[in-house]
Formats: sequence, structure tokens, C-alpha cells
Amino acid sequence: MTMLSAGRYTAFAGDRILARGTLVDVALAMKSAAAGTEPMLVFDDATGAVVDLDLRGSAADISARLAVSVDRKESDGGLPDGDPGSKTRGRGRPRLGVVAREVTLLPRQWEWLASQPGGASQALRRLVDEARRSATDEDRMRMAREAAYRFMSAVAGDFPGFEEAARALFADREQCFRGLVRSWPPAVATYTLGLAEQAFSARTG
Repeated sequence: MTMLSAGRYTAFAGDRILARGTLVDVALAMKSAAAGTEPMLVFDDATGAVVDLDLRGSAADISARLAVSVDRKESDGGLPDGDPGSKTRGRGRPRLGVVAREVTLLPRQWEWLASQPGGASQALRRLVDEARRSATDEDRMRMAREAAYRFMSAVAGDFPGFEEAARALFADREQCFRGLVRSWPPAVATYTLGLAEQAFSARTG
């Protein structure tokens, strides 16, 4: 089974894999293959989502543009342009990647947060991190199903058995899902099953 991970991307040309790696890797591969007739799409290996890339200019232009985009995303906490949290701050505390947002709580909840070591902000960050680390099997299954379905919808929507495979994916019918997907072109099947790897892993029996 192909291992998929966050921060990695896969470019498809039609139903075959064109390139894998960082966003720059796949962008440059797509630039080189742009003269081909097959439709090309890039997918985020962590979410199965399509990633739009600007391939204008030279290889150096593309690399520089992507580097700026990544730096901006990291410094803005991953917020899109125009979000209030992404505006440049004036003098004061350094940004440190922290984004200010409004949180509405009951008075007793604010009192409890204020009594925690480091104050309310640090307590909230700790609680969020703990919740993320303790994600349940059901959370992982849901995210894997959604990732697989995003990719399937973009690439395999016209393939035989697509609708039945989608129903099997969300109905936890693992063997049916795998059997249908394996009838698709090898690269598409392998990538779909990689995205769905955790969709059924918590099941018993």
C-alpha cells in the first residue's frame, strides 16, 4: 500500500501518476509535461483535495512563487488573505504565529481559564492540543472517508462502480469498496486505497 502523508502531494496526468513529492516538485513536473493532452490535477496526500497551482513563467518563477506562498501561510497561521487575523501587526509582542480570534464562553468558564497556569490563552491552546492528540478512531475514519471521496469524485466519477464504491465507503463495507476500487486503473486504485487506509481500520469483526 502506498503511504500518504501530510506535506506531500501527488500530480495525476489522466489516470496515471505524473509526480510525487513537495508542491514545488509536482509543480515543476507539471510545467515540464504541460504540452501533453491529458488533464493534470494535483492532490494533497493528507486530505485528497485538489490543489490549484499557478504554472506561469519559468521554473524559477514557479519555485519562488510557491516559496512565498508557503512562507505567508506559515506566518499567517494558515489563514487566507483578507482574514482579520492575517493583517500585519503594529508594534508590540512578536507574532509567533499566534492568531487572535473571538471566543465566547460563560463567566464560570472564563474564571476557570483565568485560574490556569499561563492564563486563558495558554490554557485554551493546551486544551486544543490535547484534543487533537486524543482524536478518536471515529475521527480518523471520518477524515479518511472524506479524503478518499474527494479524490474519487475528482478522478473516478465516470468510472464503473463509482457510485456503489462511494456508498460502500460511507457504509463501512470494506471488502465491497476495495473490490470495486481495484477494478479501476492501477494508479487511481492505489491512491484511493491509500487515502482510505484508515477509513476501516477501527472496525472489529
